[in-house]
Amino acid sequence: MTRFCRIVTAGFGLLYLAALGLFLVGTFGLFGSERDPLAAVFLVPLGLPWIRLLYGVAQPLLPWLAALSPLLNLAILVATCRLTAGKRR
Repeated sequence: MTRFCRIVTAGFGLLYLAALGLFLVGTFGLFGSERDPLAAVFLVPLGLPWIRLLYGVAQPLLPWLAALSPLLNLAILVATCRLTAGKRR
């Protein structure tokens, strides 16, 4: 189970890094690409349910908090893996 947990956590981390990279490229128009208002669309499913708590936040902060919300899910996955690994001993 520990190996499966590590694979899932690493996969989620890689998906998060890819979505964050696409967000940065689309937001700032890096590498000659045009600015895209939907650059954070891949971060939304990775950050659920925490994204739902961001309604009412100031508009300039919203994209950055949405970009950081998947880190909460990643932290939960890491903590769960560590807790389940400790129970096996």
